[in-house]
Amino acid sequence: MPRLGLITIGQSPRPDLTTELAPPLPGVTFVERGVLNGLSSSEIASLHPSPDDPHDIPLTTRLLDGSSCIIGECAVVARMPALIKSLEDDEGVDCIMLACTGHFPPFPHRKPLFIPDHLISYGTAALIEGIGATTVGILSPLAEQMEHSGEKFAVGLKQEKEKDVKFVHAFCSPYTGTKERREEQFRKASRGLVDKGAQLIAMDCMGFTEEMRKVVAMEARVPVILARSVAARFAAEVLASMV
Repeated sequence: MPRLGLITIGQSPRPDLTTELAPPLPGVTFVERGVLNGLSSSEIASLHPSPDDPHDIPLTTRLLDGSSCIIGECAVVARMPALIKSLEDDEGVDCIMLACTGHFPPFPHRKPLFIPDHLISYGTAALIEGIGATTVGILSPLAEQMEHSGEKFAVGLKQEKEKDVKFVHAFCSPYTGTKERREEQFRKASRGLVDKGAQLIAMDCMGFTEEMRKVVAMEARVPVILARSVAARFAAEVLASMV
């Protein structure tokens, strides 16, 4: 039975995530790790992004008690290599998936490492060319991430295509507020993106769920790409070849 290491930037386990990853990955055992596992609330608070470092991008994640927090990308980068090594050496996983679409530097690894940031940005680029889209909506979980997201998604475009594509932005947290309040926020964000001309929407956070994707798709009436399902289906192709 294949074993997939899953690293969340918050605390594990994450049944809200693995429940949706499981259907396209039948027979796969999830071995979870969390960047914030074992840390106290004060220790987590100390990992807040530095206002003096433009590279310390804010990232939002979920904790064991169901609440959310914001930490800096630098804290994740510092802790990730040890988690990858532990999954490879101690758990003997076949592959590893990062449960975050943040834009990280390369991490050392021996087993296949799935980076959702790459998968959704290059997958979206392929769809942009496939449907001839000129305006692309990017839905981020935090307002602070919006200014960086266009650069990430442009990387996958062919150079001659890049100048013809405009990225428009909105944000909506997958973690805060009631379910009803979140749904209304997703509808509002979707309408805003379509009003700006979006011909497809990329939901750029592993915390966004299939239910949230359906809300966005129903409101926007354009193709919607969900990071967690893209990552799961890509991993399924690789893991199926290992059986």
